Amino acid sequence: MRNSSPFRLLLAAAAAAALVACGGSASNSGGSAAQPTADVGSGQLQGAGSTFVEPFFTKAFYQYNADHSKVSVNYQAIGSGGGIQQFTKGTVDFGATDVPMTAAEVAAAGGDAALVQLPSTIGVAAISYNLPAVDNLKLDGATLADIYLGKIKTWDDPKLKALNSGAKLPSSAITLVHRSDGSGTSYAFTDYLSKVSPEWKSTVGVGKSVQWPAGTGGKGNEGVGQAVKSTDGAIGYVELAYVIQSKLQTAQVKNHSGKFVAPSIGGATAAAATLQGLSPTNFSITDAPGDSAYPISTYSWVMLKTNQADPQKGKALVELFKWLVTGGQPISKDLQYAPLPKEASDFSLAQLKKVKVA
Repeated sequence: MRNSSPFRLLLAAAAAAALVACGGSASNSGGSAAQPTADVGSGQLQGAGSTFVEPFFTKAFYQYNADHSKVSVNYQAIGSGGGIQQFTKGTVDFGATDVPMTAAEVAAAGGDAALVQLPSTIGVAAISYNLPAVDNLKLDGATLADIYLGKIKTWDDPKLKALNSGAKLPSSAITLVHRSDGSGTSYAFTDYLSKVSPEWKSTVGVGKSVQWPAGTGGKGNEGVGQAVKSTDGAIGYVELAYVIQSKLQTAQVKNHSGKFVAPSIGGATAAAATLQGLSPTNFSITDAPGDSAYPISTYSWVMLKTNQADPQKGKALVELFKWLVTGGQPISKDLQYAPLPKEASDFSLAQLKKVKVA
């Protein structure tokens, strides 16, 4: 893992402490341990992509290595767009993205027969803000879209006041922060805004990278989170694990059923439960119905090549992700991700059966 991130260092330290506390075994450090088998392959696996999923991957891969010392993973969190690019170039063994590859991206990577895409976990994009005097800020989709369209410029705008009766909203300017890199988190956020705002859908649209009408960019979830934390009056969208770790304020967002809900594992689980027939072309769970559904929830995905030239590394790759989508799922809860529902886990296992090892 890279050593530049305080967040990653803290996770690694926590995992190491768990090992010491458990007498050198990671089996009790969270979730189900990766049970040793006769042969799970070997080698150092290289992965790159989503920053959204990095906290989960960091802890899960650490635990897997503790149980299978011949398999290690070097994961670079460079954003979903970067993960797809590196996977397509063949410089990594797997890529990670919070939105599946498009038809054009699949074609560029060799076509449908050359790869598989499988969900790895479910997370939420929280709306974080920096207003120390205002707790439990409430937002609805239309107002949030107007903020990011640059139409609502100050915190005491009448639309914000109407949603937050009794709150002492300042007259100061709103500082918008968005992702500067190609991001699956941005896809989920813009997918949500496109569902709740016709103007956003027609003028900005949905994508990992869009032409933002206003605001400043931050690289990765960490970059956006740090910008919000260090700037009075800022607002941004950040993966929940980073929000909890950085102790950022989070807004309650009005969901499809008209309920104001805080970002949570339960909200992500409720959103995922509304989708039937999950696939790389049927994956959106934003603005899902249901009283408890959090409206900016998303699956995170992994891409693997179907033909693995190196027998040992190929086997290691398949066995790693078989465990991740089954026995490794309980690890996600402590890091504010929702475990995969059975349908999604079964879909992932079916995709892994398509991978052929030399």
